[in-house]
Amino acid sequence: MNPFPDVLPPSPGAAAVRLEPRLLAADPGAGLAGHLETFGPLDPDVAAPGLLAVLEASGLTGRGGAAFETWRKATATARSVRKGLLAARPVVIANGAEGEPLSFKDKTLLADAPHLVIDGLLAVTKALAGSRMYLYVPAVSIPGVQRALLEHPGARRIEVVEAPETFISGESSAVVNMIATGSALPLDQSRRLSESGLNGRPTLVVNVETLAQVALIARFGAAWFREAGTAADPGTRLVSVSGPTPARGLVLEVPGGAKLADVLGAAGMDPASVSAVLVGGYHGRWVRTGSQLLSPAGPASRMVRPGAGVIHALGRDTCGVEATARILTYLAGESARQCGPCMFGLPAMAAVLNRIAARDRDPRLLAELDRLGKLVTGRGACRHPDGTTGLVSSALEVFADDVRAHLTGRCIGPGGMAA
Repeated sequence: MNPFPDVLPPSPGAAAVRLEPRLLAADPGAGLAGHLETFGPLDPDVAAPGLLAVLEASGLTGRGGAAFETWRKATATARSVRKGLLAARPVVIANGAEGEPLSFKDKTLLADAPHLVIDGLLAVTKALAGSRMYLYVPAVSIPGVQRALLEHPGARRIEVVEAPETFISGESSAVVNMIATGSALPLDQSRRLSESGLNGRPTLVVNVETLAQVALIARFGAAWFREAGTAADPGTRLVSVSGPTPARGLVLEVPGGAKLADVLGAAGMDPASVSAVLVGGYHGRWVRTGSQLLSPAGPASRMVRPGAGVIHALGRDTCGVEATARILTYLAGESARQCGPCMFGLPAMAAVLNRIAARDRDPRLLAELDRLGKLVTGRGACRHPDGTTGLVSSALEVFADDVRAHLTGRCIGPGGMAA
């Protein structure tokens, strides 16, 4: 069950907010003609192997959550081919899975700018001398994507695969497994997809927003890309914003290193009315608004990693402990059930945190939650346990006063008063 059922994605066809209109510069639904009028054609020669050097100069990092340097990830796949690990040409997969309940930026991008995603997929595949291309997207995005593929020259070899609406369906190895077997379950972390991915071929899985950024960099260059954002976090990024004010979620395009309070303000929220913000999604962390910057790199005291581009504000009338307990219960239910940490550890953690949320006065609960977190961390078959324990750890820090109140049988209500 969705922990925040009142958070709805933007209405179909609703315009996203363009604070930094790059990815979202074209009118929604403009089609190929509008795409070319806005961005111009993509030079087919720009996607030679030199594209990877341009991506390195740009500083582009992945927009799917992990924030790996895009050039480095692509180079690892190219290196596998050069070393002759496999004779087969590499596979490139555009990952548009968005099982995170608070995320809808990729669905918006696929609806508003599918041709940028296709351009990026074609460019990266050409740079790697790849053979097979896939667009892995949820069912709601398939009709629009297929229309765009029919319009787009050079897109004939791109295959569309439906991504299940589950939390772990977008994990890279789960993407490969789904395309290969129809089961969106993560594979063993020891297996390097860059060396042995889909059908044993070197495989590159790239988030759809990252590929759209590649399409812009291929057109306008690394220096242009760096004109937005900061030195540590160049360019723009899409964020899904939700909270007490928007009746529906909003998708904003913001510069790298944007202040969290400014993003909330652009979404129509008063930062002073927000008790905490969940940044990065359910595998992200809770933070106070303060002077935090959205950036994957920088001083830890001022920076919060945007992760999957989710920003969910919590109103002062909502209990952060109860909200986190609901999320943890959801995450425990979304595990692949392939390893002990997921099958047993996460449900046990959820049970303890729910007891704290219910104002159980047992003084041993906090120590037990800490013990379980240490048992789970670093031992999963995928990163789901680690991401979940990271969220819980941030909640215990940010909502420390609330936790202490709950353990005495009280809840800190609106305005910070004990209820």
